[in-house]
Amino acid sequence: MGWQKGIIFKTVIVTIVCFFAGFQNGKAQDFGDLAEGPYDRLVIRNAMVIPGHGGPPVGPYDIMIEQDKITDMIPFDPVTAERRGDANRPTGDRVIEADGKYVMPGMIDLHMHLRQEPMPIEYVYYTKLAHGVTTLVPAPDRGLDEAMNEATRSERNEILAPRMFPIWGWGSNTDYDREFLENPDNAPQIAREMVEKGAHVVSVGNLGWNQELLGAVSEAVENAGGITTYHIPPSTTAVTQAVDAARLGVTMIEHHYAYAESSLDRQVQDYPRDYNYNDENERFRHAGKVWTEANEERLLGEVADSLVEYGVHMLPTRVVYEANRDILRASSLPWHEKYTHQALINWNLPNPAFHGSYHYDWTSDDEYYWDYAFDLWGDLIYEFNKRGGHVSYGTDDNYIWATPGFSNIRELQLLRETGLHTLEVLKAATHNSAQTLRQEKTGLVRPGYTADLVIVDGSPLYNMRFMYSFGALTLDDNGEMYRTNGIEHTIKGGVVTNNDRLMEEVARMVEESKEGVSPSNAMTEPFIKE
Repeated sequence: MGWQKGIIFKTVIVTIVCFFAGFQNGKAQDFGDLAEGPYDRLVIRNAMVIPGHGGPPVGPYDIMIEQDKITDMIPFDPVTAERRGDANRPTGDRVIEADGKYVMPGMIDLHMHLRQEPMPIEYVYYTKLAHGVTTLVPAPDRGLDEAMNEATRSERNEILAPRMFPIWGWGSNTDYDREFLENPDNAPQIAREMVEKGAHVVSVGNLGWNQELLGAVSEAVENAGGITTYHIPPSTTAVTQAVDAARLGVTMIEHHYAYAESSLDRQVQDYPRDYNYNDENERFRHAGKVWTEANEERLLGEVADSLVEYGVHMLPTRVVYEANRDILRASSLPWHEKYTHQALINWNLPNPAFHGSYHYDWTSDDEYYWDYAFDLWGDLIYEFNKRGGHVSYGTDDNYIWATPGFSNIRELQLLRETGLHTLEVLKAATHNSAQTLRQEKTGLVRPGYTADLVIVDGSPLYNMRFMYSFGALTLDDNGEMYRTNGIEHTIKGGVVTNNDRLMEEVARMVEESKEGVSPSNAMTEPFIKE
């Protein structure tokens, strides 16, 4: 065994030496034609900039990036260009000409899923990157240890992926028993240990049965340097509703749960007599129907005011629930054939055995409930934002016909649907979400910030659909129709992706996944010609 240990030791040493040698040369790993960087000096020349804090586009600028940081932004608007001339334009190891392009911060998806095999994890990474996502908060679908390992590898540029902050459950990777974990007095000790082991985002979804415990954990995690995220399950909204969670110090509330419940004229919603929370068809049906019971005046007044006053961050993830108001639309989106992995389609099809696959008895009434819910939920988001509330950004995708990447752009559109200004929508996806995640040097385009950026062919302020990988149709100066190029490059920590090639790889993975698969299934059978 001694010779084996010697080989392992030498292999580790060589790997470490090669890694740091590569990084000193400006590139941690060769990603072939998919990506390159970081560079000693990268220049994005002549770009219009959407800063991320809600301000309008400004520019053009020459943006200088050294390794993973923005180090300078040199204005070349007509006044300064006339004074400066072209002689002082910066150069570097790589120069990206960005005439007619817009640069904005990379987007931060604060809640999503990587799912399991047989869907390759790279499929998710590449679709996310190609649609402008540079940071993910993933649920640990493949196990927390693997999730943390992937996060470390991404941070070191050993893999081509967004940076990641995996979600930890309360008490994960500790040896404490349930009694100890559920004692509020122990929360500071547990939170410190978890953060020391790498936790940053801690889910408190199973603590709503006890408000004292939820408040103690939320405070302890924040004091330890982390944040808490709360999917409020309908099974405990009789104890803890959204306003309660905000008052108790939860950092962000995911999804739509417990807002309508906070406005009811009673303390519980009107569940049917045979309701079973573990029947997902019933669970999601009545998660929509409860909005028809809401006291609208109280919801858009007292509830909105309270949520703002307590400082909670709202994380809507509207895109993952859009299927509920029109299941035929969701299941027939044009990108499913080429870009939605077959494993994901299989998980989306109606099947009581899979979480989120509950459309096996979905009625016209259910779609009405959810259409109503979307409107009133959108009004709440609008009122919350108008009062100064903090709206953040996430998708919860890879569930319920929400294809990764594509859903990120659709989520922007659905936030715009609430009445938020497009600049507020983009702020939610960038600067707001960076603040929620407590990452002070991301989420803006300015010197001193991490070089997490996207370069878009056309202004997202004009049309957010320009950010889809397939772009959008528009007119040129001569009135001729053409299709834009989408996000041409996503830059994560100075690593520049070739998004066309990423999507070619995605299409290849999807094509392989569909080999030998019949196009006929429970959803498509009536429409397939035999």
